[in-house]
Amino acid sequence: MKSPPRRGGSARDAAEAAFKSATTKPAPELPTIKTPSLPNAKELVTIRLDRDVLDHFQEEGPGWQERINAALRKAAGL
Repeated sequence: MKSPPRRGGSARDAAEAAFKSATTKPAPELPTIKTPSLPNAKELVTIRLDRDVLDHFQEEGPGWQERINAALRKAAGL
């Protein structure tokens, strides 16, 4: 005759749970967002632009990133 299952779970289940908790890596810490320490410091970002827009700003040569920045400032009303 079989005995009824225990409510607390089997010893194997308890051992597997203990092993899992002991071997699971802790979640990595999220990177903190740093604010620029210098006033008006530039921030490195990635942005996707249409090729014709990029060509427009690059056709005058070096300084195209500053020209894009100036256009964005003007559009933002800054």
